[in-house]
Amino acid sequence: MKAFTDVKSTVYTDQPFKTHTIEFLGVLESKKASEQTLWGYGKDLEMFNRFIEEKNNGIVFLQDIKTQDIEDYLNMLSNERNYQPASVNRHLCTLRSFYNIAVKRGWTTIDQLKAPIKERTFINEQEYHELVKMIDHPTIKMVVQFLFYTGLRINECLTLTLEDVDIVNRMIHVRRGKGDKERKIPLSEKLVPLLTAYKETIRPEVNSNRFFALAKTGKVSDVYVNRVLHETTAKLGWKKVISCHVLRHSFASNLVSNNVHIVHIQKLLGHSDLKTTSRYVHANHDQLAQSIAVL
Repeated sequence: MKAFTDVKSTVYTDQPFKTHTIEFLGVLESKKASEQTLWGYGKDLEMFNRFIEEKNNGIVFLQDIKTQDIEDYLNMLSNERNYQPASVNRHLCTLRSFYNIAVKRGWTTIDQLKAPIKERTFINEQEYHELVKMIDHPTIKMVVQFLFYTGLRINECLTLTLEDVDIVNRMIHVRRGKGDKERKIPLSEKLVPLLTAYKETIRPEVNSNRFFALAKTGKVSDVYVNRVLHETTAKLGWKKVISCHVLRHSFASNLVSNNVHIVHIQKLLGHSDLKTTSRYVHANHDQLAQSIAVL
């Protein structure tokens, strides 16, 4: 990894965007950012620089970049390159990090990037049943059911041990949550008979302590689950792109529709910041109309 700390920390008044990206990487390196982080940010910023230079037929200065340029770039990633939402969001986070430093260093007067927030995809109870009915693989079907009724992250789900899923006491113990945080989640009554049947008739006898296990590997991969979801929604003819994370969002969305308090949802999802939970909260047109009707 090339060092960037040799670039002087200077307030530029009229410099190309690319010059500031080098300075930005130097700031990160001085803060002991990993080589992988530096490489990732550098790659994202270089890609954005190419986009705006092609768009403007030449070198672009930082002060010339507008919010519309950012929006056009994100739309290009999503619509032309078919990037998944998570990948598009990563590029947006890179640009936000860059502009946070740029504002602090006086490179630009842009306060903060603002991009349109799109409604997140989710499925309701009826769609969930249609989806599950179409899945043939019994273990993957159980994983999908589990995700829909617990809201766990896929890695949290697939690393659960037999001891972590307490069917008798109706409790799930998440030991490997994001940021190594633990939490306990009450088990939905709808899952109890399904999990009991899974343990007794579906789960193979393998030398693995993973709750969700396949005979060949003793575990289940998130790639496999997402692939089955993709194939199943294709068979259903849905335009929605359903992933494990969509099931997590569906869990939160369905709690909101049942008037569960957002603080309770925050604890169930394992969010440390309520702002993160609020991204999952949305209302459809009918719900909004009903809200106005009571005034």
